[in-house]
Amino acid sequence: MLVRPTRLATSITAASLAAPTPVATTSSRRDPKTIFEAYRNAFAPVLKAQQEGIKAMDRLGRYQYALAGDYLEWSLAHAKAAVGAQTPAEFVSKQVELATALSEKLRTRAQEFVTLATDAQTSFSEVVSEAAVKATSKAAEVTKEATKRAA
Repeated sequence: MLVRPTRLATSITAASLAAPTPVATTSSRRDPKTIFEAYRNAFAPVLKAQQEGIKAMDRLGRYQYALAGDYLEWSLAHAKAAVGAQTPAEFVSKQVELATALSEKLRTRAQEFVTLATDAQTSFSEVVSEAAVKATSKAAEVTKEATKRAA
């Protein structure tokens, strides 16, 4: 079923055709500086979160690079042990030494990783809490202004 639009009865008066009242050029709503400041304030927490995320990714990349270096050193030491060992007993003892050294390095790297994760979580939590505090204070200001205007 097709519905046809109906015409609404409107009254056109001279007052409605009059030119709209001009808005002052110094209006705070249309001032570019005010607009940019509002955007800057609105997106500041996002920018800070991105910066913290980039820092965390950089630290994680450096951590992975160091871990790969540990494995490379371990594999080179294994190759040297295989080439330089005179007897099988000497080769096995070198492998045990290398495995012990690698396990200590990996234990240290695991502790570093926990520290990295904790620091990243802490910094992200700080960013979120700062943003929440700013949003709450801004909401309170807007509410006060609206209450004053209404009164």
